[in-house]
Amino acid sequence: MQSVMNTEMFDGKNLIVFDGECVLCSSFFQFMLKRDQSRRFQFATAQSPLGQGLFRQLGLPTQDFETNLVVVDGRVYERLDAFAAAMGQLPGVWPMLSLCRFLPAMLKDPFYGFIARNRYAIWGRSQVCFVPDEDLRSRFAPLGFQSE
Repeated sequence: MQSVMNTEMFDGKNLIVFDGECVLCSSFFQFMLKRDQSRRFQFATAQSPLGQGLFRQLGLPTQDFETNLVVVDGRVYERLDAFAAAMGQLPGVWPMLSLCRFLPAMLKDPFYGFIARNRYAIWGRSQVCFVPDEDLRSRFAPLGFQSE
C-alpha cells in the first residue's frame, strides 16, 4: 500500500515508524540510525502518539503491528515496500536492496507476512524500556516517542 500524506509535521523529513517492543524492528531502527548520517529520517515508535495516529489514519491495527511504516517524500510505504523505500535513501550499496520492491506481491507479501507474524517468537520481544539519550531523542519526530 502506498498513500500520500502531509509531512509538515515531520519538518519535511522522511519518517520510519517501528514497533518499539519488537527486537527485529528495533534492530532495523538501529541499522538505519547508524547509516543515516545525513539525518534524512526521523523516527517514531508505533506505540507513540504519532505512531498510533498514523496507524489509525491508514486503517491499520494499533495493537499488533505487522508492518513498519516508512514515509519518503510524503508517500507512505508498508511491509517490504517500506524496507525498500528506506534502503533507497541510504548511501553506498544499500539502495541495491530497494530492488526488492519489484518482486511480485505473490512472493513478497507471504514472505513479509510470515516474518511479521513470527517476529516475537523468532527474535523476541524487548522487556526493557528503551530510554534514548538527548542526542538520540533529537532523531525522533515530535510525539514519536513515548516513555512509559
